[in-house]
Amino acid sequence: MQKEINIEEALKLPNVQFVDVRSPQEYAEACIPGAINIPVFNDREREIIGTIYKQQSPEKAKIEALRLVSPKLTDIVERCQDMARDSNLVLYCWRGGMRSKSIATVLDIMGIPALRLTGGFKAYRRYVNSYLARELKHKVAVLHGLTGVGKTDVINILRQMSVPAIDLEGLANNRGSVFGNVGMEPQPSQKMFEGMLVDELKRFEPLGYIVVEGESRRIGRIILPEVLFKAMNEGINILLYCPLECRVERIKRIYTEGPNQNIESLTGSLQSLTKRLGKNKVAELTRLIENKQFDEVITTLLVDYYDPLYRYPEKPDDNFDLSIDSSDPVQAAKKIKKFLAVQKLGGR
Repeated sequence: MQKEINIEEALKLPNVQFVDVRSPQEYAEACIPGAINIPVFNDREREIIGTIYKQQSPEKAKIEALRLVSPKLTDIVERCQDMARDSNLVLYCWRGGMRSKSIATVLDIMGIPALRLTGGFKAYRRYVNSYLARELKHKVAVLHGLTGVGKTDVINILRQMSVPAIDLEGLANNRGSVFGNVGMEPQPSQKMFEGMLVDELKRFEPLGYIVVEGESRRIGRIILPEVLFKAMNEGINILLYCPLECRVERIKRIYTEGPNQNIESLTGSLQSLTKRLGKNKVAELTRLIENKQFDEVITTLLVDYYDPLYRYPEKPDDNFDLSIDSSDPVQAAKKIKKFLAVQKLGGR
């Protein structure tokens, strides 16, 4: 007999493996983090069934659905059987309806253990929205600094040191500037970002705090949840600083890694600054990029645009709880970890 489980209990299961039986398009738009897509219907088939349901009858739609899914059942069962050997399977569709129910029934007949998520992905979204509507259980330490001081590098090193740091730009697939998408994969949907964020926040709840990079409310087209943005504004403030030359080298390393050193993407993004820098300056910088004179371009953009825009100090400042030279991001991360341990942030 097939069994159901609610989202709160499902997320607590050891070795849980969510199986998303929705169409590839639905899955690509947003899924439960870590879920594997084993679609009952492809996008076209789902559209056909929906049309029959609306224009003819639910009964005829079910017959067509049965006809379409029947040839796939062996493959679906075998894939689920393989995963069930090492994992607790939890199946879900959009709202816990016929798609997940039908596959759960077949697996039950075959003796393959699997649970069905009550309410489907819709229930998961309610869970995410509810979590982000409450005050965070974490205190927040925020890394600030001028462009290129290595905030993301330090965040990722802290993660390697088992510090509860969240790379918001990594989750959003955007570095948060007009060049934010250069060399990056497409951004996730807002729903997918929120799911990944809640996954990280839940994981770090026992430690009582998180470390993030200072951001505006928007990262590319992703909007930070208000509850997180509020906690960041009320958090502990850590300033990172380093010499201009160090920042230039770091930015060059990050932004010119890619096919033909991302020249096409860089020059394309540069056009967004025409109003601020003027056509002549943008044309000059475009020529320099095409000639791969990256140091000159980066220095100009930092001195003439980014530094005046963000206006962070270039040296230690008493307005911050901690100021650290980030020329060596590993040493900076070690000092931050030691500082946070002294602050005893855990156990809010």
